[in-house]
Amino acid sequence: MKPSHHGAGASGVTVISLAGMPLRHAIATAALVRDGRLLLGHRHPQRRYYADCWDLIGGHIEPGESPREAVRRECLEEIGVRVKNPRPIDLAFSDPDIDMHAFLVTEWIGEPTNLAPDEHDDLGWFSPGQIPGLVLADAAAVPDLLRAVRSASGS
Repeated sequence: MKPSHHGAGASGVTVISLAGMPLRHAIATAALVRDGRLLLGHRHPQRRYYADCWDLIGGHIEPGESPREAVRRECLEEIGVRVKNPRPIDLAFSDPDIDMHAFLVTEWIGEPTNLAPDEHDDLGWFSPGQIPGLVLADAAAVPDLLRAVRSASGS
């Protein structure tokens, strides 16, 4: 079967698929940092992928949506906050099927509240010392998450 190419929309990511099945999933996530602590959502144990672990808030980038637009939308939908000035950060992610776009967020309007209990069964704020001991969606991200928290905290 011949692969079909889907144009590089606003995200600049070209997705190649066979028989309409995406090979890579474009994801936008937010590292919200306040008072030296990182907000993570605990993925519901019933989730199909990356169940029962801690992860950044975020989700799939919709067609025609930029990663920055997606992270703003996901934060509003999942935790009820309007993010301001999301700054791109490098975030290692070992799953080759994921095209990760991560953002550091230090300013937002509203108080994070779990508005997506089917996706996350808990939210938590974690200090840099707590992060390495958590079961995360991808342990490869730990050094980059620690760096993001420390840079946001000025340390």
